[in-house]
Amino acid sequence: MCSIIGYLGLNEAAPIIVKGLKRMEYRGYDSVGVATFSNDQIMVRKGVGRVIEVNKTVKLEELSGNVGIGHTRWATHGMVTDTNAHPHPSSTGEVAIVHNGIIENHEELKNDLQKNGYSFRSQTDSEVIANLLQYHYDKTRNIKQAIVDTVAVLKGDYAFVAVFEDGTLAAARFHEPLIIGIGKKGYFISSDVLGFVEHADDVIYLDNKEFVIIRPSGIQIFDFEANPVQHQITKVSKEFADVYKGEYAHFTLKEISEQPLTIPKSGDNTKLELDLAADFIRHAKAVYITGSGTSYNSALVAKFLFAKYAKIKIEPIISSEAHFSPDVFEQQSILVALSQSGESADVLEAVKIAQNSGAKIISIVNIMTSSLAQMSSIAVGLGCGPEIGVAATKSFTSQLAILYKIVEKICGGCMGLDLSEVAETVRKELSDDSKSKIKEIAKRLKNVSDIYILGRGIHYPIALESSLKLKELTYIHAEGLPGGELKHGPLALMDSNTHVIMINPDDSTYSDTLTSAREIKARGAKVIGISDKPSDVYDYWIELPRIEESMYPFVEIIPIQLLAYYAAVEKDTDPDYPRNLAKSVTVK
Repeated sequence: MCSIIGYLGLNEAAPIIVKGLKRMEYRGYDSVGVATFSNDQIMVRKGVGRVIEVNKTVKLEELSGNVGIGHTRWATHGMVTDTNAHPHPSSTGEVAIVHNGIIENHEELKNDLQKNGYSFRSQTDSEVIANLLQYHYDKTRNIKQAIVDTVAVLKGDYAFVAVFEDGTLAAARFHEPLIIGIGKKGYFISSDVLGFVEHADDVIYLDNKEFVIIRPSGIQIFDFEANPVQHQITKVSKEFADVYKGEYAHFTLKEISEQPLTIPKSGDNTKLELDLAADFIRHAKAVYITGSGTSYNSALVAKFLFAKYAKIKIEPIISSEAHFSPDVFEQQSILVALSQSGESADVLEAVKIAQNSGAKIISIVNIMTSSLAQMSSIAVGLGCGPEIGVAATKSFTSQLAILYKIVEKICGGCMGLDLSEVAETVRKELSDDSKSKIKEIAKRLKNVSDIYILGRGIHYPIALESSLKLKELTYIHAEGLPGGELKHGPLALMDSNTHVIMINPDDSTYSDTLTSAREIKARGAKVIGISDKPSDVYDYWIELPRIEESMYPFVEIIPIQLLAYYAAVEKDTDPDYPRNLAKSVTVK
């Protein structure tokens, strides 16, 4: 997705905006731009590339003015070009906007505006907002009315921030996040508190269908019908202040390394909600669980856990598929929605479909002020702190930890869950000695084109998550497979150019998986074994520490996260910002 930010205050706007954009770059990094208001005009600079690159080329932070807006883009409409980069000025230059989301009726609006003499430069849907605001402002010379008239005709999910020719900032929210920051030296409006957290810890979270007008005299908030709205000021959680890499080369490695701390404290900030979630699920007529990407892989682990230990059938649903099977939900059922950001468009749509069918929503989410948390009957917080790396690492194991806690509550302690023991075991996996061995294996993956990851039972979802991490970070084709399906097609792909990772802990799946490894080895493929038991069939062995059988998913994913990270470094790709991906996918 994209990051948007606006500032109005006593300081120069551009340096503050550029720094905020760097912090939010995980939301989009195809291109970047800044617009400021100074000397009665709006000035725009933008370009293709990361914030640091574009700033070096076009000197974004040297724009003058105490009012400005900024944007990092994850392209949806139009190629990645300088022209398509935000901000977008209106055809007269009296308004400029930055936008997050999608305008579904932009073609229709564009045609109407062109007939009225407004010109367009880009291929984006976003430019429609700038000209639409200009069109209504030209008619009324009233910013408030121009916004009301504009949002009345926009279709789609969006948030935008605009700067007008008199230096006024304005912003509107419709199903995309938007947060006001109130600092000692100015006001902020952003898609993420990380954009301004070092300058302001007093915030207002705009609700859906609200807009704000910001002037030096203060802020005014209205609903889309132009009625004034009052909001309480809240404090930003201090955990968001610490988003620096510190001694780590990348955020991804930092976040992998934080898991011994984040796993045991998962859900601690919402203990009551966690108890309620367990009680709701225990008495539900039917239980479904949904997520996208990594969160869906967590959902698949949950299916095994609930069936084996809680004796509850829970049906996983890929969030993006819920639209095509809306009748699956039923009255008095529960939908457990998993999301790191709480803003993923597919997850939110699945929630809406479930609610329309009479289902109650339990969310497991990292951002407790997110749209998902607000839509839920019960929201359980991951509590793992900001995750800047686009590929989910610590948020995945925190999701698992909360799912384990819920199952343990339902089954009355049948697993003997001890997450402090899990954390200590993970800490051992993150030792320098363990990491050095994985680094050596990662070097051998530099020129590999295909990797398959096999797992059986509860290890199959970890195989899927492993393949996702390898794809995201290394751009190597990676595929997770159920071990028992090898002979039903995938064995045809095994040859001397193939590497296969076997997730093979010493449990009930061990012997069958080892047999599959021998079949693969016989076809010439290289075998990487992830196991707590050595075997001569492995060309490379990543040793798992011994742990209670039910806890294997936690310790299996850690070496894969490290392997994907170090392989990315070997291939000279950026593990924090994989190409074509964004952290929070807030568009379909």
